[in-house]
Amino acid sequence: MRTVELLLNEAADLAVREAWRRLADAGLPSQARHRSPTNSPHLTLAACPELTAPIRWELAEVAAALPLPVRFTGVVRFERPTSVLAWALDPDPELTALHRRVWEAVVSDTPPDALNPFHQPGHWRPHITLGRTRRAGAFAGRRVPELLPAPPLSARLTTLRSYDTETGALEILATHP
Repeated sequence: MRTVELLLNEAADLAVREAWRRLADAGLPSQARHRSPTNSPHLTLAACPELTAPIRWELAEVAAALPLPVRFTGVVRFERPTSVLAWALDPDPELTALHRRVWEAVVSDTPPDALNPFHQPGHWRPHITLGRTRRAGAFAGRRVPELLPAPPLSARLTTLRSYDTETGALEILATHP
């Protein structure tokens, strides 16, 4: 699978990495434990089997909206097949519109059964993952939010990238600091 993701500006990236460090120091699941050089705080917009030429053309147009200011709204937990702790992002009209354009680009040249329904507009919840684990309820303790620094007051989404989950290859599609 190929993801379509957005990266944060440097100050917001550092704030997320500090949250990762604090979770790891407390012995909790943390993205800091993923030592891959491709591991960066990011916002996943969609995933598809292949970034075909038509999808890439559409994504190039989407990238013109970068940098995009975003606002963190606090801690959120998901219990899907995995337990996830994240900082939620405000799904304001600009972010929602950008996500919809990415979704439409991916849908335009991908079989529907190959798409993740969590990324579908209306179901997608923008967030930056802080920690994840297969252990159900891992973040249910009330003390977890107290371990974290406050999320940044402002942030920008600056870089559009894709990650190949099979090969581990990372591709920068566009960057606008």
